[in-house]
Amino acid sequence: MENFSTSSFKLDVDLSFTPFPVQDLDVFVNSESFELMKNPSQWIEEIGSWIRFIQVNSSFNCPEIVLNASQFSLGLELTNDKKIFDLNHTWLGQSKSTDVLSFPIIDETFFGVSKECIELGDIVISVPTAIRQAKDNNVDLFRELRWLATHGLLHLLGWDHSDEESLDKMLSIQEQLLDIRGIL
Repeated sequence: MENFSTSSFKLDVDLSFTPFPVQDLDVFVNSESFELMKNPSQWIEEIGSWIRFIQVNSSFNCPEIVLNASQFSLGLELTNDKKIFDLNHTWLGQSKSTDVLSFPIIDETFFGVSKECIELGDIVISVPTAIRQAKDNNVDLFRELRWLATHGLLHLLGWDHSDEESLDKMLSIQEQLLDIRGIL
């Protein structure tokens, strides 16, 4: 993993990024999606804009420590179905593959304001699953990868979907995050 850092809307996002080995895919991937799977700078800009949008939107419930921070660190790994299956089994006790996993560090024990860099945790996305879902949902892979990343980020920031109402709210926020860049 390499670490990359840049400012976005006055936020500093340090991203530990593991790209997907695109040469392992047996499907065509357009250049926009290809770059997203290889280039961390797009993710840094996007994640920074999502966090900033959440910080300034008072209707979103977000941990206080996130609302006041200007520096964030997180990991993003684009992987395959086997790896995400193994992670899901090992850490969550689920013997199945999934599209995205989040491993948050912030929980209800984090309080107050910090001038330090806030470590959010890690997001892991299965690219083969994203490809299948993009096809099933009649959207492009570029959008699907970002959709999954917004979902993972919201989990890192404390959102959950234990019932239908909370899932609907979380999905609505994901749509808003994607829409701030005109992706939807």
